[in-house]
Amino acid sequence: MQLLALLLSPFTLIYYALTRFRNHLFDIGYKKSVQFDHMVIAVGNLSVGGTGKTPMVEYLIRLLGKEYKLATLSRGYGRKSKGFRMATETDDASSIGDEPFQFYWKYGSQVKVAVGEERALAIPEIIFNDPDNQIILLDDAYQHRTVTPDFNILLTNYNRPFYHDWVLPSGRLREPRKGAKRADMIVVTKCPTNLDMGEMQEIGTKIRKYAGADMPVFFSAVKYLDPKPAFQQRLPLQFSENIYLLTGIANAKPLAQYIAATYKLLHHKAFKDHHHYTPKDVKEVITHFKQFGERNKIILTTEKDIVKLMSESLKREIQQVPVFYLPIECYFLENGHIFDAELRKAVEINVERD
Repeated sequence: MQLLALLLSPFTLIYYALTRFRNHLFDIGYKKSVQFDHMVIAVGNLSVGGTGKTPMVEYLIRLLGKEYKLATLSRGYGRKSKGFRMATETDDASSIGDEPFQFYWKYGSQVKVAVGEERALAIPEIIFNDPDNQIILLDDAYQHRTVTPDFNILLTNYNRPFYHDWVLPSGRLREPRKGAKRADMIVVTKCPTNLDMGEMQEIGTKIRKYAGADMPVFFSAVKYLDPKPAFQQRLPLQFSENIYLLTGIANAKPLAQYIAATYKLLHHKAFKDHHHYTPKDVKEVITHFKQFGERNKIILTTEKDIVKLMSESLKREIQQVPVFYLPIECYFLENGHIFDAELRKAVEINVERD
């Protein structure tokens, strides 16, 4: 790996220079950034994927959704459509993307869900379509600097913090480490539940080296909830501890470890992140699943995967076997009430401004 990084170092230096120059142009105002009257909260990262943006956006929906009119705005990675689109009952993961459809599937009754590649153009569309909107949550928009958010939440993975990483292609950073200075808060995600205060302080010190001495730093972990049946209408499903795990996410290793420690893991079928499941994929998974001798067994998958498997072209096949999905939530190990209070304070100031 070190040899590969050394070989890629000339390209890394070029990428570093280009991204730093681009950020400089925004910082001095040469490249324009738009700030809207409606409050905009951005959730993002410095690295490529795997930091837990979706659970954080869902946390914000639960935190703010009962008091304010919310909308989420995502790029809609991997969708078949283009341009701005507001989610409706006719949409699925293929038309708006897996993560936006997950927001709509879980929280569509209390939040508007939109997708659009150009956030600066999509935000006015949201406001036009939903005049009562008060807050727009930008998903994965930390580098999308044509919009100036009112509040910037930066996420970094405990297992690969940005201060130990390098810019592409030697590492996974989309921009240099000092980009962390634009954040209003930084959350270290996917932490072990037994993370002690001493290590938190050490991590916080390393983060503030790049983000500034006064940067608030919080620590969150993932909580696995009880598995839920995916297709209750077709089968009277009963949960079994014999698990065939099916995933198409960025880093499935922690989930697989949890399943192996909690249940009996028969097999883990892992596809790449944002995988587009085909009827052939589903047939092969079912055939392999049936080869295991245990009579009481189920397929267990993630929320991100189940919203894709629910499409009309796939669910007729997949619902012939017992399928469950595993909901997750993020929670704070320490000072979650401070995170909530600081965010609510910023929201109150900005919503009152509007």
